[in-house]
Amino acid sequence: MKKVLASILLTSSLFLSGCDSDADIASRNISQAADMFEVDRRVVFYNGITGDYILSVEGRCSLGNSDTDKRMTVTCKTGPGMFKKHFLGLSNNVTFFAEQLESKGASVYHYRVIFKPQSIIPDINITGDIRQIPVPTVKVPSGQ
Repeated sequence: MKKVLASILLTSSLFLSGCDSDADIASRNISQAADMFEVDRRVVFYNGITGDYILSVEGRCSLGNSDTDKRMTVTCKTGPGMFKKHFLGLSNNVTFFAEQLESKGASVYHYRVIFKPQSIIPDINITGDIRQIPVPTVKVPSGQ
């Protein structure tokens, strides 16, 4: 039974990973490294009509994964546990380019999987006055 299960898993992994080129795998691994703030980048926003640079952000930066056509976010790690997030508007004449400043080693044979068990349990912040929380009332049936 174990051999059959191992064979199925091996075949499945070969089938699923056989579809990507080396470049796709390396690109995905570099993007994940950048999202973990392991890649130095320079992100430049410029006006395509005037040719002027509007803003340049440089450092260990991650580009927004949920950005829209009109908005771009860049989050940079500035120190241990310290981050800055920049919001930028894009238009028909304002665009950006991101440059990776140094080479980053990436495997073309293995996908990078990041598992952070501490992210399973969220940090919960409670604000407000505890006296404003309604206290539930318990009704006791009569005769008891």
